[in-house]
Amino acid sequence: MFIIPSKKLQKPLIYILATGGTIAGSSSSSLSSAYSSGTLTVDKLISAVPQISQIATIKGEQISNIGSQEMNNEVWLKLGKRINELLSSGQADGVVITHGTDTMEETAYFLNLVIKSNKPVVMVGAMRNSDSLSSDGPLNLYNAVSVAVSKEAVSKGVLVVMNDEIHAAREVTKTNTTAVDTFKSPNTGKIGNVIYGNAKFYMQPTRKHTKNSEFDISKINSLPRVDIIFSHSNDNPDFINTSVKNGAKGIINAGMGNGNVYPSALNALANAVQNGVVVVRDSKVGSGETTNLGEIDDAKFGFITSDNLNPVKARVLLMLGLTKTNDPKKIEEYFLAY
Repeated sequence: MFIIPSKKLQKPLIYILATGGTIAGSSSSSLSSAYSSGTLTVDKLISAVPQISQIATIKGEQISNIGSQEMNNEVWLKLGKRINELLSSGQADGVVITHGTDTMEETAYFLNLVIKSNKPVVMVGAMRNSDSLSSDGPLNLYNAVSVAVSKEAVSKGVLVVMNDEIHAAREVTKTNTTAVDTFKSPNTGKIGNVIYGNAKFYMQPTRKHTKNSEFDISKINSLPRVDIIFSHSNDNPDFINTSVKNGAKGIINAGMGNGNVYPSALNALANAVQNGVVVVRDSKVGSGETTNLGEIDDAKFGFITSDNLNPVKARVLLMLGLTKTNDPKKIEEYFLAY
């Protein structure tokens, strides 16, 4: 009797695209909060976690090597186009992006709106640099790759994996300056856990994303300017007027409470609408919906409300919306759909 040997299962091919950040940072002391972001290359990040080669075939690329406070539209477009190329061509079964935590939620939501694949796309970073006494980067990276090879991660949009938790790109935000459990999803909660590579999902994102998104960056080389204006007591219209003067196509107003605005600033925002600027009322509170029926008559002033997107994510959606239309009614539909 001849026994045919079973074919060895091929490991998934995961690309790690590195952009820099604390996860690639280094310090002269393991007990110092001072460090430099983006000093390690993608090859060093991969070699620091040899265990990931047991669960996937790994390839790495360096997209940028910056602190995420330096993140910009050019890197976003480069990153989004490269991910689409890798996934649509079949070169990768999933993608992991190493990224600084300062703007991770913005990049995650941008990619969530422009990636044209159901394959897993996972963002990961660290709160403590590679030389820290208790660096969280290696385990975070191992967990991120584990999520990227999980069949359950398919069709869930861009995910953020930090501190053993899995979050949806639309919902996640950084809530603490230094704590390793800084990433939370205030309005909906995390969608899963990943404990030493064991990924489990409990929730499903429902807003449109990735393959179901209508936003296409394949022929876009720049994004329109959208500014965020922060409201406060005894406010003034100066920053709003300067934003309009300097060519902003849209303004996100991070208002007080339920998106409320100081009177002189409110008048300036109304004038901005009259000058063709799309104005979205949002809140600086950190969670909850900015409602269309509140103390401000949005229909009267021509404003849009942000649903429950925070200001930085509202800015991302408005930028992409403005690549397709200047019609406030259509843009309002985007905020209800995405």
